Amino acid sequence: MCRTPLHCILPPYILTRIAQHGTPAAQRRALHQLLADPTLRIVRASTAGPIRGQVARLRAAADTTPPPTPLRTIRDAGGTMQAPGPGVARREGEAPTGDAAVDEAYEGLGATFDLYWHAYERNSIDGEGLPLDATVHYGQDYANAFWDGRQMVFGDGDGEYFRRFTIAVDIMGHELTHGVIEAEAGLAYYNQSGALNESLADVFGALVKQRALGQSAERADWLIGAGLFTDAVNGSALRSMAEPGTAFDDPVLGRDPQPAHMDDFVFTLEDNGGVHVNSGIPNKAFHLAALSIGGNAWDGAGRVWYHALLDPLVTANTDFAGFARVTARVAERLYGRDSEEATAVGDAWAAVGVV
Repeated sequence: MCRTPLHCILPPYILTRIAQHGTPAAQRRALHQLLADPTLRIVRASTAGPIRGQVARLRAAADTTPPPTPLRTIRDAGGTMQAPGPGVARREGEAPTGDAAVDEAYEGLGATFDLYWHAYERNSIDGEGLPLDATVHYGQDYANAFWDGRQMVFGDGDGEYFRRFTIAVDIMGHELTHGVIEAEAGLAYYNQSGALNESLADVFGALVKQRALGQSAERADWLIGAGLFTDAVNGSALRSMAEPGTAFDDPVLGRDPQPAHMDDFVFTLEDNGGVHVNSGIPNKAFHLAALSIGGNAWDGAGRVWYHALLDPLVTANTDFAGFARVTARVAERLYGRDSEEATAVGDAWAAVGVV
């Protein structure tokens, strides 16, 4: 059931479009990646155990003295498909190297650690100080980034349609959040639970970027992967949480297929039942709730979504409606039944047709 798959930031439907409509060189690269990624998923599912996190979900952060710091190690694959990479490029506390991918990965892992600790008092991905490892320069012209259950892995992009995958801090927040989800609810990676999995990764990826930039909900662009496309692509990002379905419209990549309302829910067998497509619906709900609550989204709506993820009622097969009910309960518990925050959460899910 792909409960613990290899999570890639780039949806397979984009690679399929490139394989069909890209330049001959781009078609070859996309076909190679479409064949290679399922193999990586099989290895991931068969070898990686669950992250220990559930034992810490209710542990008081006050027990950690002094405040924790990340433990980062960035390795260099040197263009091979070896992960972890054979060479250590930068360790925790070391100075920048001048290699953009190495230094961006280091900073992105730190920004993600900072969000989870300072906003939610969570000590790393597992809640218990898990070291944060990453491998950069993975593969030749590899256009993707993924969390393999133990570490982040980044390709350098193909240079034709995609830049290096360390360029957007929200990509790192997104992928590392898959580890948080795996440690807590373990949302199964198919159909609605899988789309919810992808949405939660987008939500906290966006919050990592917003906190790093000091942006309020009103000032944020709500784009996932902005800056990843080269100038050859007619698009601003991989996804838009504010306006799902508008992130790109390109002759090669096609048009962003994400719906923003349950009326347009996509029924498909591809992409594990459309996990990267239908995630636009809960993404839009979070965006609406964050704007309605106002201020810093990681303090308002983000706090509700984080505590909902930790709620025992959110299990492997939770669907959109089930998660909406839990967020409503959590908002009432945190802010009061008749609070503006609780009303904003309920209205947001109603606006996208989930409740």
